Amino acid sequence: MNNKPVKSALVVEGGGMRGMFTAGVLHAFGSAGFDPFDLYIGVSAGACNLASHLAGQHDRNYDINVNLSTTRDFINGWRFLRGGHFMDIDWLWDASMKEYPIDTAGMFARLEQQGKTFIVVATSIESGKPMYLIPDKDTVADYIKVSSSVPFFYRTILTVNAERATDGGVADSIPVIEAFKRGATDITVLRTRPRDYVKKQSSGALFYPLIFRKQGMLAIALKNRPVTYMQAVEFIKNPPDGTRVHEIAPPKTLRISRATTDKDALKAAYRTGIEQGEKFIEAYH
Repeated sequence: MNNKPVKSALVVEGGGMRGMFTAGVLHAFGSAGFDPFDLYIGVSAGACNLASHLAGQHDRNYDINVNLSTTRDFINGWRFLRGGHFMDIDWLWDASMKEYPIDTAGMFARLEQQGKTFIVVATSIESGKPMYLIPDKDTVADYIKVSSSVPFFYRTILTVNAERATDGGVADSIPVIEAFKRGATDITVLRTRPRDYVKKQSSGALFYPLIFRKQGMLAIALKNRPVTYMQAVEFIKNPPDGTRVHEIAPPKTLRISRATTDKDALKAAYRTGIEQGEKFIEAYH
């Protein structure tokens, strides 16, 4: 990690295929050369989008989502019912790195040269707490994969430094408070939910202790997720004195879910993200 004081941060929420919106916003940022940020924090799909953005590959996640993530090789309900993955992260990672390799060397050379930091958020299965991972060119793909490994829907348990870990969105879906703790006073948050979205307890929460009976702290973290999520939303709406938080969020009319495979809907989300990103850049300047 560099020693440059953090003033401006870019925080990107996850959300599976809803991330097409933030991929569009980042496309607009990259195409315009808009980069006033010192710190980047991404969660799950948000970390994937940030990595491509920082590597200068502005269309990479569009290509991956439209050409790979919409296939039954990735999302497959019948496979899940037979005991396999609903979302086969292993297949997607292998296919993505083969067909759309990421320029990790160039990414981290630029980050180091500019004195900037990229953080990937995961969740510790052991403690249920967030893990703020600072990758390098050798670990970035593994860290992002862990951050994207939605529990239950992806059945393999991954590890980071010998610690079992999973989807970063469980413990810290919108790490805006972490950005503030790290010194950021000008924070831009890319959402995958509308501004007025209220996260409520899932109807399946009663089954968390049963589903995750061998992972008790993870079950607790999942149950507490609506609370931590809404704490982040409250921070966005009412930041501390001396701190500015900018929010770019999709409109309510954008109908897209974590597992959307409709290409037209995904393309619409991407175009909307580009439009919102361009408007933000103009207003920011």
